[in-house]
Amino acid sequence: MSIPKEPRQLMINLMYLVLTALLALNVSAEVMNAFFSLDDSISSTNEVLGSANDKIIESLDATVEEKPNYKPILTASKEAQSVVKDFISYIDDIRDDLDEQAGGLYPDDFKDKAKAGKPKRFRDKEIPTRYFVDGQEALGVKQDPVGPIIKQRIIDTRDKLIQLVDDVAQLKIEGTNITQEQIDNLKDQISLAVDDDTWQEYKKPSWEDFTFGHMPVAACYPILRKFQNDAKNSEATILGFLAQQVGQTVIEFDAFEPVAATEKAYIIKGETYKAEVFLSAFSSQAAENISMRVNGSPLKIVDGKGQYSVTPGSIGEKEYKVDISVTNPFTNETDTYTKTFRYEVGERSVAVSADKMNVFYIGVDNPLSVSAAGVSSNDLRVSISGGGGKIRKVGSNNFMVNVTTVTQDCKISVSGGGLRDTKNFRVKMIPDPIARLGNLDDGSVQNGTFKAQAGIIGWLDNFDFEARCNIVGYDVVYQPKNQDVVTNKNAGATFDAKTSRLVRGARAGDTYYFRNIRAKCPGDKITRKINSLVFSIR
Repeated sequence: MSIPKEPRQLMINLMYLVLTALLALNVSAEVMNAFFSLDDSISSTNEVLGSANDKIIESLDATVEEKPNYKPILTASKEAQSVVKDFISYIDDIRDDLDEQAGGLYPDDFKDKAKAGKPKRFRDKEIPTRYFVDGQEALGVKQDPVGPIIKQRIIDTRDKLIQLVDDVAQLKIEGTNITQEQIDNLKDQISLAVDDDTWQEYKKPSWEDFTFGHMPVAACYPILRKFQNDAKNSEATILGFLAQQVGQTVIEFDAFEPVAATEKAYIIKGETYKAEVFLSAFSSQAAENISMRVNGSPLKIVDGKGQYSVTPGSIGEKEYKVDISVTNPFTNETDTYTKTFRYEVGERSVAVSADKMNVFYIGVDNPLSVSAAGVSSNDLRVSISGGGGKIRKVGSNNFMVNVTTVTQDCKISVSGGGLRDTKNFRVKMIPDPIARLGNLDDGSVQNGTFKAQAGIIGWLDNFDFEARCNIVGYDVVYQPKNQDVVTNKNAGATFDAKTSRLVRGARAGDTYYFRNIRAKCPGDKITRKINSLVFSIR
């Protein structure tokens, strides 16, 4: 895999590597948000690449009208776009499926703006491992892991793109001279590839385990988006190479958008705010034709980047306006792009936030993040009182809370660095699970579907924690159509021998009642009775 020459692409790759390295730590909410920000940034770059690639196709279309002998090159270019489009669509389907695996998305108008539009279990590390690496199993039905399939799709898509160039070379079109050396060099430039050396060097069992294993859900989105970005870059590489064969003059990127890369978007009064202002999809062909202004003042530009710094004198939200003018070296046309950036200046304060909600649950680990702007995490002292609570530190700003007693008054106290604050939490039992037959709610059910079930499962719907409530037992009442009722007390979740016989005897018109369903959740001292189920067989 070649190192990208474009500054924008190099920046994305470096950000991806840095954020991946941070996964070795217990990352903070800010880093989790950074994964989604990186995902959005790569998506924006993909749109720019798509626009540039479309313009290459338009240029080839115009050329073929005058020189029909180049039509096979235009056909191969459009096929390259189709191959990449199919791959990107496949990855989009994986992203949608991952949304469902992670409990769906919070609505865009969700009251917690930091979670709006994000998957509900974006911190979960077990979901990607099951989905991409190990495969999933529900009631004994094995579902293959998705990771190996993604790997093969990457390999197949890369091979198809290279084969398109090989096919054009075999045609020996008049006016072209594609050599094997050029094709070999092109292979090194195609960024869509599977790096088998790295995961083997780290002694991981597989590429998918190295790529997705034990990653939080949030980190998987920029990883998947980067696969799409690699595909778009590979498409640009193929199109650029083919366009060169017909003597086209192509600017690799001809769409621009101002971008500000900041050290931090929230600073303390008295500190200096710094940002790098530069063009997305920077082109070396346009390097000498760029000018930048911030709030009307010109910036010095080095390698397409303008350095901007300011020291605010007051707290609150600040903004600055960026104007970037670009002159196309081939058309001499000048376009100006404008965007306003914002950042916030604050004073030292303490903040305590529960990673799930302002409730601690009995029987599970409750993650807690504690941070204080301007105060080192080493200076912070965190304690708990009420609810039979215990707290332990698991990272620089991360803690794990365990509670045993229901209360409305469990306090987290934070001190250090001249600061002191207390936040109140409620302590509650895990909510009642919802009983389902496999994944079926009660009601009318087809005979074959009903017979395929193996037992009752207690589902914790919309519960963000990793917890499982076990079904202790239930009563089964079988009402055959026009016959006497048959009953059985079933111990445990799975159907015992008698219940299995009753279920296998189901006929249209029969009714089954599952009553007195009892469950035991983490932290429970006694079982709890949950909802009953009634199924009419059709």
